Amino acid sequence: MPVALAIKEALGSQSMIRKMFEEGNRLKKEHGAAKVFDFSLGNPDIEPPPAFHRVLLKLAREDRKGSHGYMPNAGFPEVREALAAKASREQGVEIDGSHVVMAVGAAGGLNVVFKSILDPGDEVIVSRPYFMEYRPYVANHGGKLVEVDSAADFSLDLPAIKAALSPRTKAVLINSPHNPSGRVYPAGDIAALGKLLTETGRRPYLISDEPYREICYDGAAVPPVLSAYDESIVVSSYSKSLSLPGERIGYVAVGPAVSDKENLVNALIYSTRVLGFVNAPALMQRIVAELTFAKVDVAVYARRRDALTTILDEAGISYAKPEGAFYLFCRVPPRRAGEAATGNSAAGEAAAAPVDDRAFAEHLKQYLILGVPGSGFGKPGWFRLAYCVDEAIIRASGPAFQKAVETW
Repeated sequence: MPVALAIKEALGSQSMIRKMFEEGNRLKKEHGAAKVFDFSLGNPDIEPPPAFHRVLLKLAREDRKGSHGYMPNAGFPEVREALAAKASREQGVEIDGSHVVMAVGAAGGLNVVFKSILDPGDEVIVSRPYFMEYRPYVANHGGKLVEVDSAADFSLDLPAIKAALSPRTKAVLINSPHNPSGRVYPAGDIAALGKLLTETGRRPYLISDEPYREICYDGAAVPPVLSAYDESIVVSSYSKSLSLPGERIGYVAVGPAVSDKENLVNALIYSTRVLGFVNAPALMQRIVAELTFAKVDVAVYARRRDALTTILDEAGISYAKPEGAFYLFCRVPPRRAGEAATGNSAAGEAAAAPVDDRAFAEHLKQYLILGVPGSGFGKPGWFRLAYCVDEAIIRASGPAFQKAVETW
């Protein structure tokens, strides 16, 4: 018997990120890892902070009965309390453990939220470019992703969001620091978005996807969402802040002023169970509860950002300078020689007909450079480079970028 039609269609357009990552693995086997400049996957290569290893070893040596058994689907009560204290500090509100549901990473958390709130045909508004997995996450639960353009500097375009609101709008989904642009939405924009959603009368949920919250540069800081709008939900993880993407540990935090809060939290708990997660990993729950103040050395990512932007400036590739996360979103250079802009002016340039980003990604592969076409993020004419790779690889990529642009 055939697979489901929807899955068959999805397989034909599956994640460009993963496709490029697999292509990178093939090229590394063929040419050697040191000669391939793989900027495809946002897979942190920095090791977790030393505190993680200390706590891991301490808990692994314990012989406490039931430490690896089932717990309430929402997570260990003491872990939920610890994460509630963390979220309270970050979000400018007072919440307790009853507001927190532990999740299998931010991806698991988002699917739990969408399972809990979406009826068939409900709409979720998102600004493009956006993380490409948002579309299948929403579709998993019968929803429809409604795309709106962001502003020229990749900040929120509030008039565009307002125009997209409809009686079917169930949520607005934001992501800050933003993947792929690295934009950090300022507090004023979050407050204005909250005011806009309040004025609708229907007050859809505002869902903030925040796995990069603690990776910010040059004094940038992610403003609180739960204190800016009553109907807010925050989803986060430790994949980036502690470099634990493979451990799949995150959480969902519900704002204290959410209407029908008890039913929403109960729905999140139920969805965690019936989606087959059952509960977040027990050992990782106990570890992150002890590491609420720990994070990776963000200065490493800042140095890598600066190293890569220097290379792109020299090659004549323009980009949006990131305020957070670890991605550079770059404009595909025009084919006519000598017309590529330099520096971080890309986000503010006048709109022009997009150059074929997929063709440029294929062109880069000739020089063993792996990047992801912007069309996969809903933004043709751009491409994404993930600089969570060894600095030596970044610095060695300079001649390859130069040649790629010269021959484009």
